[in-house]
Amino acid sequence: MTKQPSFTLTGQVALVTASSKGIGKACALALAEAGADIILGLRQISTGRALVRQIQKLGRKVLPVQMDVSKMDEIAGAVQTGLKHFKHIDILVNNAGIGEPNPAERVTEKDFDDTLNVNLKGTFFTAQAVGRVMIRQKRGRIINICSQAGFVALPTESVYCMTKAAIAHLTKCLALEWAPHNITVNAVAPTFITTPGTKKWPDDSAFRTSVRERIPLGRIGKPEEVAGPVVFLASPAASLITGETLMVDGGWTIQ
Repeated sequence: MTKQPSFTLTGQVALVTASSKGIGKACALALAEAGADIILGLRQISTGRALVRQIQKLGRKVLPVQMDVSKMDEIAGAVQTGLKHFKHIDILVNNAGIGEPNPAERVTEKDFDDTLNVNLKGTFFTAQAVGRVMIRQKRGRIINICSQAGFVALPTESVYCMTKAAIAHLTKCLALEWAPHNITVNAVAPTFITTPGTKKWPDDSAFRTSVRERIPLGRIGKPEEVAGPVVFLASPAASLITGETLMVDGGWTIQ
């Protein structure tokens, strides 16, 4: 009998960055629901207490670690702490990202550097630190959280859009380099998602109307709708997929 695709993550360990809320939290819970134990990368470790309890209620092991991805020592420390505790790291969800709106003519050097430090430097060096572990293990799944902003231009978001476009291409580069080590590297690119960080926009009726007119499915997304594709890409069912960016945008970019 032909073996059917498996979507279970039992026995796997997943590190999720920026996991205290929004998409990161949804990914951590969905991965735990699928069977994975979780390392919570947290900019402030105290913010993860409630999520730790939620994951434990699912019967999974969980380890919160201090991890501001703009700081190289915290990336290294978090990965080593997680590895020492669980002995392996099988999945990385590179979720940390920032992007305050600002017209291009008003962007300061600090604005620019802060965004690149989290979105690009943080994504690359977190992937590097975990990638080294996965190379030794001869297996692994890396999922970068990209954005539709990497594929379409959004007013007042030039720096954010630039970083997300770079993440989509970085995904291809890492996938090509690490394929010989049985490591897949993919990305998920959401549209606007209702999270604590974006709440001020979806709550604005004019914004909602404008966005819904551009999304064929007619609505803004929820964090859980991003977490599902992440679980798929982390699972054995996606073993032949690498270097891809999966659009989770309600059809925005097909137009």
